[in-house]
Amino acid sequence: MQSAPNPQPGWGILWMILTGLQFVGVTAFVKLTGTRIPAVEAAFLRYVLGLVFLLPLLGALARMRTSRGTWGLFLARGAAHSMGVGLWFYAMARIPIADVVAMNYLNPIYVTLGAALFFKEKLALRRILAVLVALLGALIILRPGFREVGAGHLAMIFTAIAFGGSYLLAKILADRCSPGLVVAMLSITVTIALAPVALSVWVTPTLYELTMLAAVACFATGGHYTMTLAFRAAPLTVTQPVTFLQLVWAVLVGMVFFNEPFDPFVILGGLVIVSAVTFISWREAVLKRRAMTPVSTATKV
Repeated sequence: MQSAPNPQPGWGILWMILTGLQFVGVTAFVKLTGTRIPAVEAAFLRYVLGLVFLLPLLGALARMRTSRGTWGLFLARGAAHSMGVGLWFYAMARIPIADVVAMNYLNPIYVTLGAALFFKEKLALRRILAVLVALLGALIILRPGFREVGAGHLAMIFTAIAFGGSYLLAKILADRCSPGLVVAMLSITVTIALAPVALSVWVTPTLYELTMLAAVACFATGGHYTMTLAFRAAPLTVTQPVTFLQLVWAVLVGMVFFNEPFDPFVILGGLVIVSAVTFISWREAVLKRRAMTPVSTATKV
């Protein structure tokens, strides 16, 4: 097991900014890919194309010696992430980029609930209130009864749950293994898990679609790596507020490149959720407990 490095807040913020920029790039390229390719196949191709980035790590992977428990964590994370990534690709192609990013902020809330359920973390009253505030933020975004809540929005709710489980495991693995190994094992396990489903609904992709998915793989792999570096460099109380910038960039990209309307309720709901998640992270630091909740930027493919 690797010992955790000394906190480096400046580097943590920098890595988190780079992570957000890369993940906004991911959403843009998925949007450009369109809906002709089934969501599961698009997710599978993203991970297959991303395997090229693992070539420099093949030697380290071959020499890897780890415990059975760590292998179990890798496999469990791969299963959870496979479900999330398929739903995410489905939602991304059907609803505005800003909606996807804002609803991604719910992932740490599900992680907080998961940590209480599976890791027996105590949910104090303050944390319960923060969770309720975050769920209120989700209602502000969705506004059921005042706007159409389509299949894409419903998919994002379940995406957040799946990614929440994935990143609960990622935080544990980041303390046990190197960042490169955490990213590499995610790519391998998700590729294997998605393969049979993708082949069952296969549609031959065009060169343009392959190019867009290759760009997705490039930005997503880079984002996962810098995200893991952020996990290790600084506490969540430092990096969490930075994640709101991703929503700002997503709104700008949606308006400029995809003619998506500006929705102030999405910004307001995202801000409410980020504020609640930041409060939870702050309380973790105050109580000097190990923070299990990952940053909300971490909820991507």
